[in-house]
Amino acid sequence: MSRIQKAFSDGKAFIAFVTCGDPDLGTTAEVVKAISAAGAGIIELGIPFSDPTAEGPVIQGANMRALAGGVTTDKIFAMVAELRRDIDTPLVFMTYANVVFSYGTERFADRCAEVGIDGLILPDVPFEEKEEFAPAFRQRGIDFISLVAPTSCGRIAQIAKAAEGFLYIVSSLGVTGVRDGIATDIGAIVRHVREVTSIPCAVGFGISTPEQAAKMAAASDGAIVGSAIVKLIAAHGREAPAAVGEYVRGMVAAVKGA
Repeated sequence: MSRIQKAFSDGKAFIAFVTCGDPDLGTTAEVVKAISAAGAGIIELGIPFSDPTAEGPVIQGANMRALAGGVTTDKIFAMVAELRRDIDTPLVFMTYANVVFSYGTERFADRCAEVGIDGLILPDVPFEEKEEFAPAFRQRGIDFISLVAPTSCGRIAQIAKAAEGFLYIVSSLGVTGVRDGIATDIGAIVRHVREVTSIPCAVGFGISTPEQAAKMAAASDGAIVGSAIVKLIAAHGREAPAAVGEYVRGMVAAVKGA
């Protein structure tokens, strides 16, 4: 059983996202340790990119600050290698195709395997183009995680059949960011998926409160939170680990109780 599969084996999973290098990689590492200690099932690590098209202003701002601070993909790999001495929580990179392509897909996949990365999400790669990237990671036992959006409709079964790790259900149209409410019928999407596969489904985009997380987890296998955590880090800076840990503990309890 992979680490990602194990994250869902004890019930619902809370998945946390952080942008690497905001405010600096030392703080990112401490935040990741705090998230792991607080009980998150999976941690997504955002590799900053200059044109993060799926992201709203909160995560875009974090990307710009990290890049301005001199973060690089190699420095992030080194941070992950260090983190793996302390934590066993599944780690998933979330970035953009250009980051992987410019690094060299095979070389990027090699480094992921070396440092203990469990999965990769590239939100700007459509399902029809995933095989340009997925085989290199699959060969190394790294899940290439697919996304399903409210607009996927007739393609949900096709995407779900080929899914690896877990299926990332995008709760709302548009970019990432905190939302007051989520109107998408998540239950209907999960039922579509369940017709063809038993792979876990986790819901992201727009979740920020324990109530929202519990509602999304009740209809699926887990909830993903990014912008709310990135906002906390921006507000607390190098003091963020304690604040993020406390927030994640509350979200984990809400998701587990769903």
